[in-house]
Amino acid sequence: MYNVSVSPHIRDKSSTKSIMRDVAIALLPTLGFGVYRFGINALVLILVSAVSCVCFEALYEFLMKKPITVFDYSALVTGLILAVNLPPTAAWWMPILGSAFAIIVVKMLFGGLGQNFMNPALAGRAFLTISFTARMTNFAVDGFSGATPLAVLKGGNLVNIKNVFFGFQSGCIGEVSALAILIGAAYLVIRKVVSLRIPLTYILTTIAVIALIKIGAKTPVNADFGYYLLGELLSGGLLVGAFFMATDYVTSPVTVPGQYVFGVIIGILTALFRTLGSSAEGVSYAIIIGNLLVPLIENKTVPRAFGCEKETWFRKLKKEGEDNGKN
Repeated sequence: MYNVSVSPHIRDKSSTKSIMRDVAIALLPTLGFGVYRFGINALVLILVSAVSCVCFEALYEFLMKKPITVFDYSALVTGLILAVNLPPTAAWWMPILGSAFAIIVVKMLFGGLGQNFMNPALAGRAFLTISFTARMTNFAVDGFSGATPLAVLKGGNLVNIKNVFFGFQSGCIGEVSALAILIGAAYLVIRKVVSLRIPLTYILTTIAVIALIKIGAKTPVNADFGYYLLGELLSGGLLVGAFFMATDYVTSPVTVPGQYVFGVIIGILTALFRTLGSSAEGVSYAIIIGNLLVPLIENKTVPRAFGCEKETWFRKLKKEGEDNGKN
């Protein structure tokens, strides 16, 4: 005997709340290390960012007489990711402005969770960077140089890989320790919150394109060159962007081929921004541009329904001819 029912036939106990809770938990190692390295101001920025995002979403929904959705933790995750991208020297009011832009402008005005066209946290960071460039690029903290590892690499010098891996460097609150980021990423993979398709494609493409650009620029290929590429891999927002931002369910492709295409596109953009752009970093802008291309990527990579013939240009032309003949 068979139990015949309507789709979906494969069910999953995952929910928006459980997924967002796992993402928030996975962010704790890198944010915790940021507080450990940079002190009380980093903690204040994280709390202000998280609370602001939750409050702005609740306030908007209250004023618009919509159901309150802050208990799904999506606003909390937006606030935490925004905090990841803030320098530890930022003023306390900056995450409030960034949260308002991320939640109200990018998320709620477009319909709320599931309707935003780009990652709200990255949009908030881009807004703050454009509006307060000097403050968003000031990483000088007690005992730390203002030069980030990416700035050192862009200047033609090498970085201390040990310091970059463990986090003894300057940078944004949640980007300094590659080890802490990888711990959180492993948690997401084990919990099956994210797959490795986008992160690995993104990382490998970025490093490969950077290598090709440097080789084309007659950069010597030797032991130091591999050391340089490892520095590019572990520095800046590449790892945290790959696992926590590029994998956002709403703003990344749902088709498997599309996810690979998405990873390649943002990898190429990140490499170009890092090597040829005026800024040493490019992860945020690369992912935002990739988000804007997702509808096109999905349109071109949507799988063909079982039993349907693939519509080639010849079949399309033939069909148009038959339709014209009938008319």
